Amino acid sequence: MAAGATSDSKPVLWQLSISHYNEKARWALDYKGVDHVRRSPLPGGHMAIALWLTRGASTLVPILQIDGETITDSTAIIAALEARYPEPPLYPADPELRRKALELEDYFDEQLGPAARLLAFHELINEPEIFAQVAAEAVPGPLGKMKKVTGIYASTYTSLRWKASSEEGAEEARAKIVAAMDVVDAELAAGDGEFLVGDSFSVADVTAASLFYPVVGPDEGPLPPGQPVPPNLERFREELSTRPAFNWVKETFRRHRHSHPPVSSAISG
Repeated sequence: MAAGATSDSKPVLWQLSISHYNEKARWALDYKGVDHVRRSPLPGGHMAIALWLTRGASTLVPILQIDGETITDSTAIIAALEARYPEPPLYPADPELRRKALELEDYFDEQLGPAARLLAFHELINEPEIFAQVAAEAVPGPLGKMKKVTGIYASTYTSLRWKASSEEGAEEARAKIVAAMDVVDAELAAGDGEFLVGDSFSVADVTAASLFYPVVGPDEGPLPPGQPVPPNLERFREELSTRPAFNWVKETFRRHRHSHPPVSSAISG
């Protein structure tokens, strides 16, 4: 049996609960109705577990264990799910639409995802009490009750890992987020206003909506409604809130983020 696999052969998703790339993988699993197990290591400690699961190939999650395979990266995970569970599809049947959907997936993965992550962590670092509360939601077991310690750990980790304390980096991230909204606005204007490619939900939609979630804060996102938001991030949201793309993210979560209840297990290392 593969490391970390379950005896009943359900797919296992190794994840960080608040990560937007992990949300992309969760959404794909839920959209296709795939019964699975979620395992949530301690943030930071997940890197060692990822190395163990991938035999040294990756330090990142999400990681999906399925049919004896260990698959890293949200894009590869969706490709594997599409091959095994073609209905409902996330890849358009038309070759040209499929090409466009995959190009948009790659664009949002490379440009929007890192920017949204950096900006969210940057603003949280500047609000230690809020960061402590958000971090407490993300860690497993009794560690979630140690808010002060958890907040210090989260701030230190994100500063070192993502250089999230950089003001220059945050400014660049804001520009990339706005540019990604420009892309969504243009695609919505060129299409039916509901989907980014063609006339049905696709990998382009799940990628864009998932990776925008830290900025937009949809009610159906990974963080519970009412979670405190850093004031600077709230102001940035307000500046973007009249954009078609902003409201599209909220509506896409509301219409299409239907949760499939998995078995979850939190582990501390």
